[in-house]
Order: sequence, then C-alpha cells, then structure tokens
Amino acid sequence: MIASRTPPVAGKTGRPERLLIFGSLLSVIAIVCIVTFLLIREHASAQESGTRSAATIAQLIDADVLRTVELYDLTLQGLIATSQRDDLRDLTPQIRHLALFDRSATARFKGDILLLDKLGNVVADSSQLVPKPGNFADRDYFLAHAFNRDVGMFISRPFKTRCDCDEANQWRLSFSRRISSDTGEFVGVAVASLKLDYFDQLFNSLDIGNGSTLNIIDNDGVLLAQKPYLQSDSVGKSFGNRPNVVRILNDRSGNGSFTSTSSMDYQQRLYTYSRVGNLPLTVIVALSSDEVFAAWRRTAILISGATGVLCLGLLWLTWLLVRELRLRHRAEHELAQLAATDALTGVANRRMLDQSLRHEWFRAQRSGKPLSVMMIDADHFKAFNDRHGHQAGDRALRELAKVITANVRRPTDLVARYGGEEFSVILAETDSAGAQQIAEHIRVAVEQLPLVAGAESPMTVSIGIASWTTASEMTLEQLLFAADKALYQAKEGGRNRVVVAA
Repeated sequence: MIASRTPPVAGKTGRPERLLIFGSLLSVIAIVCIVTFLLIREHASAQESGTRSAATIAQLIDADVLRTVELYDLTLQGLIATSQRDDLRDLTPQIRHLALFDRSATARFKGDILLLDKLGNVVADSSQLVPKPGNFADRDYFLAHAFNRDVGMFISRPFKTRCDCDEANQWRLSFSRRISSDTGEFVGVAVASLKLDYFDQLFNSLDIGNGSTLNIIDNDGVLLAQKPYLQSDSVGKSFGNRPNVVRILNDRSGNGSFTSTSSMDYQQRLYTYSRVGNLPLTVIVALSSDEVFAAWRRTAILISGATGVLCLGLLWLTWLLVRELRLRHRAEHELAQLAATDALTGVANRRMLDQSLRHEWFRAQRSGKPLSVMMIDADHFKAFNDRHGHQAGDRALRELAKVITANVRRPTDLVARYGGEEFSVILAETDSAGAQQIAEHIRVAVEQLPLVAGAESPMTVSIGIASWTTASEMTLEQLLFAADKALYQAKEGGRNRVVVAA
C-alpha cells in the first residue's frame, strides 16, 4: 500500500530529466542551425567570389575581342574609302595594291582581305597583286549586304577556306561591309577574315583551372571557340537548342550567372556570360563547381565533423547526467519508502500513518465523503510470542499484514503497523457499513490461516471501527479515540470480533 502513496520513480523520466533532455536537444538544434546558416552563407560567398572571378575573365576577353573587331572594322572602312577614289585607277598595280591594303598589315591573325564586286567576283586580294578568280556570291555575308543596305558591319558564321593551300580546312570568321555607290546602289562587299586560332591564343593566356571551360558563341548559338574542347568537332556547330545556351541567349540583358550541368560532359559548372559590346558574340566562362567550391567543401567537412562530435558529446553528457539523476531519484525513492515502511511487515509505519490520516481527513472535510479508521489487534499475541518465540511471532505478524493488505485493495486506502501487534487501516470514502464488511473479511481470513506448529488454536484478531460523516461532529483525534475505544470493546467482549463505534 505504500507504493500507492509514493509514485515510483525508477524507469520513468521526471520533470528535471525531461527539462534537461529538452534543453540539450534545443541546444543541439540551435548549434546545427547556426552552423548550417554559416555554411550556407559561406557557400553563397564562394559562389559570389567565383562569379566575380569569371566576370573578370569575361571582361578581359570582351575587351580584347572588341579591340580586334574594331581594328578589322577600321581596315574595312579604309579599304572601302580607298577603293572609291577615282585617282587610283591610273596607278600601277603595285601602288594601287599598297594603297588598298596598307591598314591590313596591323591586323592580328589576319586571313584574306578581299574586295568583291556586285556579282561576288574577287576584284582585289590582300595576299597577291593579281587576285585569283573566285566568286563568293553564295556566302552569308555577301547575301546579307546584297539585300539589305542597313546591315552595317556583318559577322559571318564560322567557315573553312576554299583553297588547295596549307590553310585549307582552317576555321575562320569574316567581317564585312557593304560598298554602295553615290546613289546608294549595291556595288560590292569588302570582307576580311579572322583565323579562329586568335581565340585559342587568347584563351591560352588565361588560367581557369581544371574542369572549367571558356566559350564564345554567336547569336544563333554557333560555337566559335572553346577551351578546352569538350568535343573535337564542336567548332561551327550550333548549340542553340541546348538548355544552357537557350537560357543565355534568351537573357536580354546579355549578362548573368547561374549554376547548371553541362549537356556535353554532364559536369556541374558555374556559368557566367557577357555580351561583347554590341556585337552578336557572347563570352561564356564556365567554372567547374569542384574548383569553385573546393575550399568551401573542405571547410564544411571540417566544421560539420567538429559540430557532430560536439553535439554527440553534449548528448552523451546529457545521457550520463540523466542517468545519474535517475539513480539519485531511485535512491531517494527507496529511502522514502524505507522511511515510510515498517521493516518487519512491509506495510506503512506509524509516521506514514499519521501523514496519510491527516491528508485523508482534510480531503474528507473538503469533499464531504465519509472516512473510516480501523484498528486491528492480534489476540493473545504476547502469550503466543512467549510460547513460540520471537521468530514465530514475527512470522505471524507478517502473515497478518499480508491478510489485511489482501483485503484492502483500493489505492487510496492505507494499511499501517500502529505498534507491536496492532495495525491500522485508513478507508477513504467508506462509511461504517463498508468498513465493517471489510473488517469481517479480514477477521475470517485471519481465522482461516494455517495453525503454527505447536499451537492449539488459530490466530484471531479484534477489530475496532470508527467512521466520520458530515452528520457527525468530531475531530481527527476524537475519530482515532473512537476507533481505539471500539477495539477495546471488541477485546473486552471476547476477542475475535468486529465492533463499530457508536
């Protein structure tokens, strides 16, 4: 019955332990959230740094390409202006050739510079005094100028040279301008070609790390140059239908950055792109994500490992502390049980009886429910003890305590050893009739206990009962006195009986 009065602690987590576990978990979650936030911020910082680096490379390429294209444009404009002068017709071929192509000598990676008539035939060639017969009326630049007077400088798609020379099948890019008469009629085209080796030389001067690429495409997605080449025959091919190229070409601002996977080698890269001035060219710097985030990954692994060890250590220390608290609570609970339990019989002791009786008394006063107290005394116990010895007497008291406890089953009731061979029972919310019924069960059960060896008669008990109700006017002390008086009357009346106080 003591267990019903003192809730067990062993095996359960009390409020302090729950607060400790909750606080530790909250601390671990806070640490993980802070570290995650810092790693995300560092990741964004690494990406921003990579974007700035790629933008710087793109600007360097833009500036060089713009200077080269401007030089070619000046060459074309000079060629057109010179070809329209009437005083050159009377000069010798050598002087006329020198006057036409004097500006082309400074062009880098210069290919052929040609002057074409309105039919596409070669009129002048920078590489020789007497031009070889040839017709370029089928070229895209010629058709563009022939049918549109407002094209300005036209940049062609990549093409290969038509000759049986050492430069055959070499990729080139042409810049061209329309030649018009004074009345605006189409009279020819001035065209200068650029060897695409120029881009290779330009890219080779830049260090972009392993796994990264440099690219130049036109407005149709045609690849002009790449470093390193992901496919051997990719120059001159259109990649306008590839997702990354579509995204770049559809950006009207012409500049931007994003992270995506290449459709050529399926590697993740940080793409930074920039339109080359007003030209139909776009520079794409694709830095390898492994290179961009290499330092961040090393830092993330180190910090994540340290954070994991810290959190595991914190949880382990919390578990140790919770275990110690549980052991302490269990010890305190056992001590409380020992302090409230009679060592011989295992029922409540006198101290626990006084506490519980006072608690139930005040509870009955508040609720108005009846309260009964039962006093039980073993008949002729001193004579039994003298005849059979103290050990037999102790066994008899333990058996008596078991019988009483077996018949008082409610958790709110209490069985206690009052002193010597006398026991008390507190019956909450029980009137005198109910208490008398329980008392009779106890009396009969004790009488039916097996005889002790050498005993001539069975053990019997005398029981006195007193009850409080709202109709009675008595104090707690008077209630106890009434129960004790009823017990005295039971013993005086012949023992082995139950007496209820009037």
